[in-house]
Amino acid sequence: MRIARFSIDGNVAFGAVEGDKQDELVLDIIKGIPFADYELSGTKVPLSKVRLLPPVLPNKVVAFGRNYSEHARELGNEVPDAPFAFFKPSTSVIGPGDDIQYPSFSEELHHEAELAVVIGRMCREVPRDRVKDVIFGYTCANDVTARDVQKREKQWARAKGFDTSCPLGPWVETDLDLARANDLTVQLTVNGEQRQLGRTSEMIHPIEDLIVNISEAMTLLPGDVILTGTPAGVGPLNVGDEVAVTIEGIGTLTNKVVKRG
Repeated sequence: MRIARFSIDGNVAFGAVEGDKQDELVLDIIKGIPFADYELSGTKVPLSKVRLLPPVLPNKVVAFGRNYSEHARELGNEVPDAPFAFFKPSTSVIGPGDDIQYPSFSEELHHEAELAVVIGRMCREVPRDRVKDVIFGYTCANDVTARDVQKREKQWARAKGFDTSCPLGPWVETDLDLARANDLTVQLTVNGEQRQLGRTSEMIHPIEDLIVNISEAMTLLPGDVILTGTPAGVGPLNVGDEVAVTIEGIGTLTNKVVKRG
């Protein structure tokens, strides 16, 4: 099931996305919230009549860096022996169609296409064989990075945590099993030109390792998001660019880069 979060007539709701053709998609409005008991209302609205929002509002976004060896090498970094985590604040999250605001303190903005894992239940110290039980679903993400700031400041809080640096969407796909999620095509285009192309099977540490690693340290809450790393091909974004992340079996997340007002 594809579950989207949207607004219509000033109201915010969740809905199940139905249909195959983009111009014929409809939302069956959900009664309740998808992280608890819910049911489909049977009330349907065309996707074209709503504004899609970030599919979740995470308490925290835990991101893992350098989880594809070719990406680590393209930036001149060593491949880490263990998962390497950092955080993006909830204020960095935007949805499909929202603008990425080019930060005023950077002159080198980069795209990073990523598979995002959405947590479905409160959990801590998750055993590897139970990881599948705590996953709600998967969505597309763009770990937008102020690369010059990342290099200059040596730590990543500002470089990867600025407002609008974490586009998510367009919805959460809940029907992917863990084995399938560990072998999906991830690609990114800028103005229609392909920049990144890889598979999640190329990750150094698969999804299970990432969730085991971070849940050893902290409690994960429903709606929290885990970013799993980016394949090689990262590169610059400029004001006016349209950047699209497409992940096999999920969908396409599109955003435009604008000058920060």
